[in-house]
Amino acid sequence: MSRKPTIAVHKFSSCDGCQLALLNMGEALVTLAERVDIKHFAEAGVLDEMAEVDIAFIEGSVVTQHDTQRIQQIRKNSRYLITMGACATSGGIQALKNLSDSANSWTGAIYPQPEFIDSLDRSEPIKSHVKVDFEIWGCPINSGQISTAISLMLEGVMPQDEREKLCIECKREGLVCTLVTAGEPCMGPVTRTGCGALCPQYGRACYGCYGDAELPHNSALARRFSGLGLLPDQVHKRFQLIHPDQAKSNDLVKVESGKGGQNG
Repeated sequence: MSRKPTIAVHKFSSCDGCQLALLNMGEALVTLAERVDIKHFAEAGVLDEMAEVDIAFIEGSVVTQHDTQRIQQIRKNSRYLITMGACATSGGIQALKNLSDSANSWTGAIYPQPEFIDSLDRSEPIKSHVKVDFEIWGCPINSGQISTAISLMLEGVMPQDEREKLCIECKREGLVCTLVTAGEPCMGPVTRTGCGALCPQYGRACYGCYGDAELPHNSALARRFSGLGLLPDQVHKRFQLIHPDQAKSNDLVKVESGKGGQNG
């Protein structure tokens, strides 16, 4: 190429954890900076939000009216748009309010004067508003994911979505199954790989940070959790904590009523 590819990193409603994963690349980030021209990355001190770039990375979900306007402009200014992290890909933990009968009750319970809070009724993923070229799942993502994605794109190759189940990664690492041997409500059977099986390495059950794996059998796992002694509300919390989804919630209700199928 006659010039360096340009990159921007934009933040919406989020905790900044995925941006930190990029900053934590260490030496790899220095090497990356030699290959690209970073036009906007507020966390790193580079400011030019309106810059036109080849690749825009988005962290965070859309939860304000201003967000809906910003994301449209960013999409226009970007050749490729990549979302990173649970908030950007599925709405994140803040999307728990989507499951509430009254979204306003959330702001009312937190802020003394909720009428001054600019908040939409729903927390929505970026793909609900604009075209997304690739999604990097995780809460947060890790440095390896974003480093791989950028390296591939600089070579003119689009990254591939990896939805293999976390259980496969546990087997490769030789880890003891927390669900079978310890009776822990592990989300590994329905969660995609990518985290390195971090929690199972320490004998903890997976929380589902990396989103749904390919062909997740949510209803079957929910029944298994019930068999472990979890109450219906506890089962719901396991499935909805990181990536809340109303359709998934409805399916879990079917399980409780004895009408659930095999697939979630």
